[in-house]
Amino acid sequence: MPDVLDATPYDALLLLSFGGPEGPDDVVPFLENVTRGRGIPKERLKEVGQHYFLFGGVSPINDQNRALLDALRKDFADHGLDLPVYWGNRNWAPYLTDTLREMVADGRRRILVLATSAYASYSGCRQYRENLADSLAALQAEGLELPKVDKLRHYFNHPGFLEPMIDGVLESLADLPEDVRDGAHLAFSTHSIPTAAADSSGPVEDHGDGGAYVAQHLDAARLIADAVRERTGVDHPWQLVYQSRSGAPQIPWLEPDICDHLEERHASGAPAVVMAPIGFVSDHMEVLYDLDTEAKAKAEELGLPVRRSATVGADPRFAAAIRELVLERAAVESGRQVTPCALGTLGAGHDLCPVGCCPARAPRPAAAGADSPYA
Repeated sequence: MPDVLDATPYDALLLLSFGGPEGPDDVVPFLENVTRGRGIPKERLKEVGQHYFLFGGVSPINDQNRALLDALRKDFADHGLDLPVYWGNRNWAPYLTDTLREMVADGRRRILVLATSAYASYSGCRQYRENLADSLAALQAEGLELPKVDKLRHYFNHPGFLEPMIDGVLESLADLPEDVRDGAHLAFSTHSIPTAAADSSGPVEDHGDGGAYVAQHLDAARLIADAVRERTGVDHPWQLVYQSRSGAPQIPWLEPDICDHLEERHASGAPAVVMAPIGFVSDHMEVLYDLDTEAKAKAEELGLPVRRSATVGADPRFAAAIRELVLERAAVESGRQVTPCALGTLGAGHDLCPVGCCPARAPRPAAAGADSPYA
């Protein structure tokens, strides 16, 4: 990276996230936003909302995004990068359209977007791009001058994303009783998605069994497991597992589920398991409920010692990684030479999502890609 930290041509960074309720009265309206267009009755949403009500109706994701915002702003300031950081959500305040309107009013015309999803998939990438297109269309209908919006590449294999998770696994192993520590298995967990969505994730050339979604998670898991082995001298067995399945039971989703995996590990004689939620940037509701509540209850029922390692959250190394990704993309856009930072076998991902990448369930405009209607 250059000695002078110059993000030109970009004049702002937008943190784009999922959003979550911040009180009991928010839960059902939030879930209505998430499921809009699917015709799900309100009574069913109240049932689904029980996960949130267990925690006072508050999702931790918004506070975690506030912490990440603080970390990014501090890192940028400490390193002399003059780039304002904004925040918008897909499904709850601050809403994406409102934030983009604010950015336009502030004179921002070239915006980089950081999505709180590190991997390729429809819900983790293209749907965010569709939301961006919807918001830009709304601003256009208001007669506002539209900014040019680009999205940062996937960062699942950036060392600033991986190192905090490596440390988290090491800390979880150290917290296990000594007599089960060396034999502990590692369960790298991520959000399950329909197998059809997984198979079509990533660019067209990556489509196939599991697509880019599974391949990227396997690469990240392998990197973490290898680092743990190098630093402890112990080769822990590991597997990629899934959680948070939803939807119709007849539709195939990625497996095994984390609770089924714990049963299998216990039956096979594993003395302990460390659950590492590598598919999640922060400890939001699905981590708190599906791992810290449901999976830990299953482990307790089995008498299987488990620990859950930390997500990246607002770790300073992750904030530094985002700074590096911003400067990398700025260099590319300015025609400067840069070597992308990426570990593992897959290398750095594309800067511009190509046509056919993580296709939509039904055709919808998506910004910040080769097929964007907003140049």
